[in-house]
Amino acid sequence: MKTLLLIFSSILLINCASNNHINATAEATGETATKYANTITEADLKERLYVFASDEFEGRNTGEPGQKKAAEYLKKFYVNHNIPSPISYGNYYQNIPTENLKPNLKPSENVLAFIKGSEKPEEIIVISAHLDHLGITDDEIYNGADDNGSGNVAILEIAEAFKKAVENGKGPKRSILFLHVTGEEKGLLGSKYYVSHPIFPLKNTIVNLNIDMIGRVDDAHEKQPEFVYLIGSDKLSSELHLLSETINDQFTNLHLDYQYNDDDDPNRFYYRSDHYNFAKNNIPIIFYFNGTHQDYHEPSDTPDKINYEVLQKRTQLIFYTAWEIANRENRIAVDK
Repeated sequence: MKTLLLIFSSILLINCASNNHINATAEATGETATKYANTITEADLKERLYVFASDEFEGRNTGEPGQKKAAEYLKKFYVNHNIPSPISYGNYYQNIPTENLKPNLKPSENVLAFIKGSEKPEEIIVISAHLDHLGITDDEIYNGADDNGSGNVAILEIAEAFKKAVENGKGPKRSILFLHVTGEEKGLLGSKYYVSHPIFPLKNTIVNLNIDMIGRVDDAHEKQPEFVYLIGSDKLSSELHLLSETINDQFTNLHLDYQYNDDDDPNRFYYRSDHYNFAKNNIPIIFYFNGTHQDYHEPSDTPDKINYEVLQKRTQLIFYTAWEIANRENRIAVDK
């Protein structure tokens, strides 16, 4: 019994120490992080989403002209904000040939941008979202504002916030890769290609924060719209899960709903977005999601249906989480 008590006490001390470390580092960086999180605004998210989910981009079907226009829009954003490519100067595309997609798909591309860490540049945080959608069927455009225009404009805002920090000498200690992947709707093809042909070694990729639909409020949360579903945060790293909750408690105070994190979730959402290709390679992940709704995979998924106040707050949560991971002393531990 005495031995069991000693073991139990040791576990409590370790957990308390971990909690105290996360709270201390979050507190120390809080004021600076908030300065840049506040540059993420409803107005900017709305302006960019009305472009990205417009008819001009023709539903962003993989390999088709509309998807190419969307990729060019993302590239121009990074060029205009002086956020470089990790591939080579001016080349923001990771080209994917048809043989790595599907026989009926035209060649496509992932879009990548990069902010180099100031102290541990070899350690990479990947923030991802899929840029493709369903295209046009029977002359109806599937604009995909929530799925996944919301994730792409969130990444743009996060990238701009980190860039402003860099310009003021407050850039992240670890590197951040902003990854817009193609072919998700066809079977997670763009993220599969990236992990098979990584720009940076996967052993140096410490976490993937994946954003797929964060602009709406599902029926279950109609009376509590300030929420987000989190999936996968505890699958590979208990430390990542604890950090995520601590950051939310301190900065954004969203309701974190873990309904779809259950191993027995009949929807199997954990396996259905691009983070899964990272998780399969033992990289800790968090999948941010607002659940499905009546406009899911319908032409009616348009920018006017987005809750921009909630989109802003969810985007800020992801920024704060990335900021903490990028600037903490030790990389996230894989312990599961």
